[in-house]
Amino acid sequence: MPLAGILRAHEKWLAGLGDGRQADLSGRTLNDEDLHEAKLAKAFLNGATFLDANLAGADLTGASMDRADLQRANLAGADLTAASLNSAELSGAWLRSASLSECKMIQASFRRAKMDRIQMLDASVRDSNFQQVSGESANFHQSRFYDVDWSESILSYAQFYHARLQHVNFRAVTATGASFNCAKLDHCNCTQAQLDDAKFTRAEIVQCNFADVDLRRADFRESRLRGCSFDHAVFDGARFGAAQLHTVDFRGADLRGARELTQDQLMQSLTDPSTILPNGSRGPFMRFSGAEKPAKA
Repeated sequence: MPLAGILRAHEKWLAGLGDGRQADLSGRTLNDEDLHEAKLAKAFLNGATFLDANLAGADLTGASMDRADLQRANLAGADLTAASLNSAELSGAWLRSASLSECKMIQASFRRAKMDRIQMLDASVRDSNFQQVSGESANFHQSRFYDVDWSESILSYAQFYHARLQHVNFRAVTATGASFNCAKLDHCNCTQAQLDDAKFTRAEIVQCNFADVDLRRADFRESRLRGCSFDHAVFDGARFGAAQLHTVDFRGADLRGARELTQDQLMQSLTDPSTILPNGSRGPFMRFSGAEKPAKA
């Protein structure tokens, strides 16, 4: 059946009409096709090829898209809520303002995809590649990421509220103003990242590496940090009110200008002569030294 006929029959099936038929485009080659605003909810698209196709505004909710190849496809504003994207290839795809909420994906690739303002709430992502994506102001609320590579991506003002991030690679990301409030970060690599003005309020951060990270004006209030390393990280203006710091490694860190640190917090952390303390003096921190207070301008 021609593509147009398959789409018409699928729309009838979605509407519950007797002569409708669920679309199955599995394995089809649909490169360069104009499918903007197509109604493909719950369609079978496994292994289909959509290279450079136009799927802007398409309804792909609940679609089965395992192993689909959507490289460089235009999915701007498309709705992929609850779609299955296992082993799907979306490198270079345009996904601005698309919805991938409740999606499930294992071994998917979004390398260099344009994901600004994307909505990916309550998604489950494992063993996937998001290297060098553009995801400014994206929303990842309550999503779960395990062994996912975001290295060298732009994630400024992205929202990871209540997200669960395990073994995630954030190396060299630009994430100015990103929010990890109430998130859990476990064994994540954040080395060389730009995290100025980032928010970690009430976050739980375990065994993460923040070496060479810009954390100026970052907000760690009421967070729980355990076993994290901050070698050569910069904290000017960062806030630590009521944060719990357990064996946090500040050796080599520049804490000048860090705010709201207490003697107890620093005594529970690791400092040495390579640490620059909040008042500008060299470590290690000594109780009653007053070095936990930033120097007055």
